[in-house]
Amino acid sequence: MNLIHKDWWRTATIYQIYPKSFCDSGNKGVGNIKGIISKLDYLKTLGIDAIWLTPIYESPMIDNGYDISDYYNINPDFGCMEDFDLLLKIAHEKGIRIILDIVVNHTSTEHHWFQSALGNKKSEYRDYYIWKDPVNSEAPTNWESKFGGNAWELDEKTGQYYLHLFAKEQADLNWENPKVRDEVKDIISFWAEKGVDGFRLDVINLISKQQDYQNDYQGDGRCFYTDGPRVHEFLQEISDAVFNKYGSVTVGEMSSTSLTQCQQYSSLDGKELSMVFNFHHLKADYKNGQKWTVMPFDFLELKSIFNHWQQGMFNKGWSALFWCNHDQPRVVTRFGNDEKYRVESAKMLATSIHMMQGTPYVYQGEEIGMTNPHYTSIEQYRDLESINMYYIMLKQGKSEEEVLAILAQKSRDNSRTPVQWDNRKNAGFTNGTPWLEVAGNYSEVNVEQAIKDVDSIFYYYQKLIALRKEVEVITIGDYTDLAQEHSQVFCYQRSSDTQTLICINNYYSKHVEFELPADLIIKNGKYILSNYEGVLADKVKHSLALRPYECRVLLIENNRC
Repeated sequence: MNLIHKDWWRTATIYQIYPKSFCDSGNKGVGNIKGIISKLDYLKTLGIDAIWLTPIYESPMIDNGYDISDYYNINPDFGCMEDFDLLLKIAHEKGIRIILDIVVNHTSTEHHWFQSALGNKKSEYRDYYIWKDPVNSEAPTNWESKFGGNAWELDEKTGQYYLHLFAKEQADLNWENPKVRDEVKDIISFWAEKGVDGFRLDVINLISKQQDYQNDYQGDGRCFYTDGPRVHEFLQEISDAVFNKYGSVTVGEMSSTSLTQCQQYSSLDGKELSMVFNFHHLKADYKNGQKWTVMPFDFLELKSIFNHWQQGMFNKGWSALFWCNHDQPRVVTRFGNDEKYRVESAKMLATSIHMMQGTPYVYQGEEIGMTNPHYTSIEQYRDLESINMYYIMLKQGKSEEEVLAILAQKSRDNSRTPVQWDNRKNAGFTNGTPWLEVAGNYSEVNVEQAIKDVDSIFYYYQKLIALRKEVEVITIGDYTDLAQEHSQVFCYQRSSDTQTLICINNYYSKHVEFELPADLIIKNGKYILSNYEGVLADKVKHSLALRPYECRVLLIENNRC
């Protein structure tokens, strides 16, 4: 099938696969490429346009593949290059594009570049990384690793420290060195030549560091490397040399970024990236801005953040829309109700983000309403960040009960449990022992059950994906929040010259009466989607009685007699 189409991603929906937890074709307990191939028909039925694969390269898996030791080979846990080539071939035959995750802010310390540089100032690869002398016999700066602890690690043989913004096994690359940038171009070109359709660029806004390397007395150091001084220059260089050459779609993961920066990263002139991920809306349940806390989400803040970004990016850039990914808890547990109203709240949450402008991303299992596993013991966790924070929080004086409650809400492992395919042992994920314990509700929440139920979350996602291609205003319309101060309803308007779309969402389990704006002309309106039966036949009125977690999508054709 011919998949060439400029800007195809503007009406597309992209499905994220975390290969380790997707499907094991055998009994190793770890998902693999053959497992992905076996589920392509399922994904075709869902209607997605592309698959984003988190890293599948050779890696010691300290950070589950985000520590790459060889960019040119496949991790044997997932298969081999022949398996990947077959995946690419069959996916393309089915009209599904492939997007690969590329991690070029850092490499594994087992990468041959770093191994050559370690302990050897004369290595040709020494300047591929960031090395600094100690200051007062201590680390060069007080910057903190995002995984806890200081961000510098001592190379005892040379007496210098190397920078690692993440785990100490993930050494930051020195993008000031043009040879590093040339290596990155070669890596991406290798995969593009194979026919890969695009790239998701991990923490790409951290690649440029301020070169004076100062202490941060107000924070953790991020002000000196987030959206750094040369980041746009570097991205334009890579885009011009590689992305534009191959017509690659690109999505940048932006850590702690700003609207202004993202307008430039995804500028409509195409000089840098196609679209950007930002995470501000997923901090609405961070108490005092801190991740490792427990609190209900701030609903008004959540709406305010969406309003800020939707209006700010309109006609200036392009957003990736998402609730879930491999680093975020399951949204139906986080912002919905994963027990009594699991189905209703999962559908409502999907609606409230899929009707926005941008490209929606569906994370594996989201389309069947998978929940957090509600682990109760640290022995059940595998995530390095979570385990580190467990011990850090205990040292800070928190009780084990408090710490486990925080992990049950915020750990990355909440989203990494194996996909629940059916009600067999281990949810049909593997014939062996899964690398991470399956959520206990797999006998009720699984793909097999969802496919059988015509009212399931799966088929609702199928409708959302189709609507994006059928209703133009979803792609091109502007954005207005119609209930900014309402404590229970999230209602926004999307408008173009020919259509108006109203997306109405009750975010809570209480019934609520809601009034659409009196000046909204609804005579040519009809409901095109709802998560409750019978709504599509209802007469459109300004006054609405919304049931728990109810959502409605109203489409109005403008300028009709």
